[in-house]
Amino acid sequence: MRILYVHQYFGTPVGAGGTRSYEMARALIDAGHDVTMVCASSDRSATGLTNPFDKGRREGLVDGIRVIEFALGYSNNDPLLTRSWRFAVFAKRTIGTALSEQYDLLFATSTPLTAAVPGIAAKLIRRKPFVFEVRDLWPELPRAMGMKNPLLLGAMALLERSAYATADHVVALAPGIQEGVARTGFPNERITLVPNGCDLELFAAASPIKPSDLYPEMIAPGDFVAVFAGAHGKANGLGAAVAAGKVLKQRGRTDIKLLLVGSGSEKSQLMRDAEGLETVRFADALPKLKVAALIRGADAGLQILANVPAFYDGTSPNKFFDYLAGGRPVLINYPGWLAGLVREHHCGWTVRPEDPEAFADALVAAADDREEASRRGNAALALGTRMFARQTLASQLVDTLEGAIVARET
Repeated sequence: MRILYVHQYFGTPVGAGGTRSYEMARALIDAGHDVTMVCASSDRSATGLTNPFDKGRREGLVDGIRVIEFALGYSNNDPLLTRSWRFAVFAKRTIGTALSEQYDLLFATSTPLTAAVPGIAAKLIRRKPFVFEVRDLWPELPRAMGMKNPLLLGAMALLERSAYATADHVVALAPGIQEGVARTGFPNERITLVPNGCDLELFAAASPIKPSDLYPEMIAPGDFVAVFAGAHGKANGLGAAVAAGKVLKQRGRTDIKLLLVGSGSEKSQLMRDAEGLETVRFADALPKLKVAALIRGADAGLQILANVPAFYDGTSPNKFFDYLAGGRPVLINYPGWLAGLVREHHCGWTVRPEDPEAFADALVAAADDREEASRRGNAALALGTRMFARQTLASQLVDTLEGAIVARET
């Protein structure tokens, strides 16, 4: 089977972004399928291509994946209008690819929602099977985040319904997403839940790096370090970490460090808010391989999001599964399906949203009983191995795409 895989943010482990699409593409290749990945350049992800762009496009082979990359220079720091324009340009260019390439099935993954556009075109114009992977619910999530523009929200709703109306199958990354797609009337039997997963082999191969060795100017040997590795955007709600850091300082617990690694539109403001606060430290984004080593060398992982109910059961963050793969206990500051896993499997701590005192209490308890923290870290790795091994989840995706072809032929 020849698969045209559309993911604007595609990245490999040499970059700082998520690698789900890379791992899934590799699994499809291992299953005997040909994969062409269509993506765009960005400031966080690295596609693995190094040859120069020719008229804004370059192509090459990366670990068996044929990659077509468009030069768009996307950055999360760009204004909304700029980012929206680049989404539209990518969709337009990818339509051309979808109408000219030879393939048997088009598999498109959001975000952005506009990734569905080439799939819709492939289905309507070329009658190609189209499977749509939904990572966020639109327009529910933008509305919950405060977007009020009725034209934009209406356009999102129209595009979402068009994607579901044309898709042969939908892959959902979280239980809330699966339920949200079903609420639109899409048949539940054609929705498959395949959450993000743990890159167990990658983390096992990464030699632990102590944060005090990597950042000696910020972290002292023996400090208890809870790391956040991911985007610093509005949705991430990292102000909660700064607020907890202030409580820790008031209590004199400067031996506890919250290490925030990454980049994003809110990072500059967060750094200003944390100025003079030795309990909160910032570092630049790192390649996935180095992130794995850092997580393994830290004491805990921070799963933080803004207090938006749409996030509770409607997200599947890469970083949560990275903490599991690294055997680190997870501190999560919002309710939902991931918090339920943490409580059920005793693999970390859960605290109420917008409660810096409780956030600080959990960190102090972890720092003061490191044996218990280690036990919870072992439970995290056991959970990741048992339920979220990337290879197992990739096999589910392979079966889903193969099933979409069989169903179409039938």
